[in-house]
Amino acid sequence: MRLTLDQIEEQASARQLLLRLQLGGAGPLKTLRVVVARRSGEQSLDLLGELKGWCTPQREGLRLDTMRVQGIDTHDVGLLIWAATFAWALETTPCRVAWLLAIRDDPQQHRRLVRYFKQLGFRSKRELGAAVWDLPRRLIWGGSGLLMEGDCAEGLMRCGRRLQLR
Repeated sequence: MRLTLDQIEEQASARQLLLRLQLGGAGPLKTLRVVVARRSGEQSLDLLGELKGWCTPQREGLRLDTMRVQGIDTHDVGLLIWAATFAWALETTPCRVAWLLAIRDDPQQHRRLVRYFKQLGFRSKRELGAAVWDLPRRLIWGGSGLLMEGDCAEGLMRCGRRLQLR
């Protein structure tokens, strides 16, 4: 049985966290922002993590652009964000494959990113570098690095297993 978006939101709530999806876009292009926050007072929230992306109505149309997690005890925050993203894609879009760029800013950070994304089920597809034919993709992704693809169902399964162990 596959984990649903509602179940993921319940898991976030059980951890005293708020998980929300913000959707936008026009026509066939949809934008996505997944956020996880914690109440820090009666009227305020502390943002713990977010992921931004977009999709087109295609099997390989999900593009994940910015992932940021901050604060202490962030492991569950990242897993909740990834699980919600994969579940949303599977439940509401024709997207079954997600693409992302492991940016190459610092060599050590790049290795950590690639290892992290592989744990989520992403596979290396091609290096984006300084070649002329890489320019269009670099403009889309905003830099050079390793382009990776992942199966949304596999990513959701991996996140679900790791969340249930906690």
